[in-house]
Amino acid sequence: MAQIVGKKYKLVRKIGSGSFGEIYLGFNMQNNEEVAIKLEPVNTKHPQLQYESKLYMLLQGTGVPQLRWFGVEGEFNVMVIDLLGPSLEDLLNYCKRKFTLKTVLMLADQLINRVEYMHTRGFLHRDIKPDNFLMGLGRKANQVYIIDYGLSKKYRDLQTHKHIPYRENKNLTGTARYASVNTHLGVEQSRRDDLESLGYVFMYFLRGSLPWQGLKAGTKKQKYDKISEKKMLTPVEVLCKSYPTEFVSYFHYCRSLRFEDKPDYSYLKKLFCDLFIREGYQYDYVFDWTVLKNPQIGANQSSGKISSAIGQSTEKVYKSPVGQDMHDKFAGAVQAIPRRPGLGPAHHDPKPRKNKCIIL
Repeated sequence: MAQIVGKKYKLVRKIGSGSFGEIYLGFNMQNNEEVAIKLEPVNTKHPQLQYESKLYMLLQGTGVPQLRWFGVEGEFNVMVIDLLGPSLEDLLNYCKRKFTLKTVLMLADQLINRVEYMHTRGFLHRDIKPDNFLMGLGRKANQVYIIDYGLSKKYRDLQTHKHIPYRENKNLTGTARYASVNTHLGVEQSRRDDLESLGYVFMYFLRGSLPWQGLKAGTKKQKYDKISEKKMLTPVEVLCKSYPTEFVSYFHYCRSLRFEDKPDYSYLKKLFCDLFIREGYQYDYVFDWTVLKNPQIGANQSSGKISSAIGQSTEKVYKSPVGQDMHDKFAGAVQAIPRRPGLGPAHHDPKPRKNKCIIL
């Protein structure tokens, strides 16, 4: 593989891999800006990278990484995008496999927004999972990005608004752990399914696992069938037991939607925003990993409740240190809320945002 792609992006080292191919850390030789470079063999059985690159262009907006370049170099399709921070799966591991309610509610606000944005642009994601949501870097360290559009599908024409037809007997697309019940049943996916998948992500964050994890089976189909059966036999009241009833309401709403229905995203966000306010939390972007990385922040807070001692502004001042440890988080080793050495104490908004849901 050539060490330079697109005439100006230099590969540094591999930071991730998967069925799609490999991800490299790279940089723009003209301005030294760091980037992520995704490689896919041109002879792969189901190429996705060109399609995915088109979606990055179409979807460009808040919480979507910027496409820098796409092309073919030798035996590889190559896509260059913004370098991002750790995934929510990485951060869950960093936080000992559970998030607090406060962190989940702050994330839920952004995650629903990201899915809503894709839907307004006419696309379903169809592979909602913690690995596909990454935090930004530097001043965007508290912004969630949605990635990996290889399985995304256009569900309506933006001009005519004609919706794709209802179909059955579809193979499961996405990740079984977070797939909606209708997806398991072979029903064509629509907007409701992305949102139901998000609900499973929320409970995964709160519980640390889902009841259908770790099931043994001889084949992939048998495993999918076992997951489907367990999921359908687990009432949402049981899944969400010991957690606020808003999560039960979220699932009931998602499952009540018909195939072509436009979800009421504002209703879902308000469910969690009202809960956030009732709990007395402060919308300060102090996530669980922020406290682990900066213990002095946790010392000034009481379970994330309102405190006059600290409050971070929407525009963060944390900077990314340049060095190998910074980039390792992209492959799994978390560098949470980093800042460049020598900046001194992090700056904070002197006026904490009390009882307010701020949507990014």
